[in-house]
Amino acid sequence: MALSIALITLLGLLFHKVFQKFKLPGLLGLLLLGIILGPYGFNLIDSTTLAISGDLRKIALIIILLRAGLGISRDNLNEVGSEALKMSVLPCMLEGIVITLLAMHWLAFPFLEAGMLGFIVAAVSPAVIVPAMLALMNHQKKINQRIPTLILAGASLDDVIAITVLSSFISIFSGQSFHLIWQIASVPLSIINGLIVGGLVATMLLWLFNAYDIRHTKKVLLLVGAGILMTAAEDAFNERLPMAALLGVMFTGFLILERKPQVAKALSDKLSKVWIFAEILLFVMVGAAVNFSLALEAGWWGVLIILCGLTARSLGVFLSVSREGYSWKEIGFCIIAYLPKATVQAATGALPLAAGAIHGDTILALAVLSIIITAPLGAFGIQWGSRNLL
Repeated sequence: MALSIALITLLGLLFHKVFQKFKLPGLLGLLLLGIILGPYGFNLIDSTTLAISGDLRKIALIIILLRAGLGISRDNLNEVGSEALKMSVLPCMLEGIVITLLAMHWLAFPFLEAGMLGFIVAAVSPAVIVPAMLALMNHQKKINQRIPTLILAGASLDDVIAITVLSSFISIFSGQSFHLIWQIASVPLSIINGLIVGGLVATMLLWLFNAYDIRHTKKVLLLVGAGILMTAAEDAFNERLPMAALLGVMFTGFLILERKPQVAKALSDKLSKVWIFAEILLFVMVGAAVNFSLALEAGWWGVLIILCGLTARSLGVFLSVSREGYSWKEIGFCIIAYLPKATVQAATGALPLAAGAIHGDTILALAVLSIIITAPLGAFGIQWGSRNLL
């Protein structure tokens, strides 16, 4: 495993730098490296590292969401409250519904399997979006700070909704007990529980920071450890007590910024350095999960379904922000920034197959295809849009 991590790190730094030299997003180089090194490429990553890739991706996601929370001020968040709520619901639901209907019509999927596909693909990727929005918030260029804040807040809730709806479809398909009212209530309940747990964790950490003289490096370790515990608690108790742990992680950072801005700035700086390594692990591991031959099996119908879903998502973004005083260029940037998919699809694409879905292979192929199409498109689009639209 040590050799694989060394190979990923050294080549990751190289690929990231080379792609940036050609004015391309560095994460595209990392995704390509993952494909080359992974089991569907030259198979140079050992099985032990691949076995823990899900945990490695989760830790990297926790790091970037902590940075997001530590970077969002209350004033900016108050300005985008209503738009963020619409951005978290409308694009995801429209994309999920359109893909569900098209899968039933064009691929002859049963309703439940079409629904699984719809809401696997519908989730946006915070791993792609969050670093880009944080870079915009720290950029010297004068931009409307509402935009990165809006996209950060909306993307974190978008995943909660997509994963909750997906879980409902899988529960029904698997023949587990299903209560419609409970499933509908679980969305706001998981959000509230995530905020409560995040608030409790932030309170405990702030007490520790005040009571003891702790170096900022150790504070970062405490923060990341607390975030891992929150996600572990979500996995352990989610059926009985739904909780959006990643939202709680982000909220923890937000409360620390509220109460200790100087400490938050120091922690954010430390996390930005840790992110250099975490980003390499995250995107190389996502790339390693991409099976090009499987994606090709989805064919042109699969490409068309994904593009139609992205069109529906773009309409949802437009409806969310068109009456909120943004310019046409700013609306265009919001649409582009809400396109990429990666981490959720890599984590959930195989769930229908594991549940025994007849079309599970096709669902997995389309999940992989959505990463191949949207991660490069979104990453490049955000980079281009930040220069030309904001």
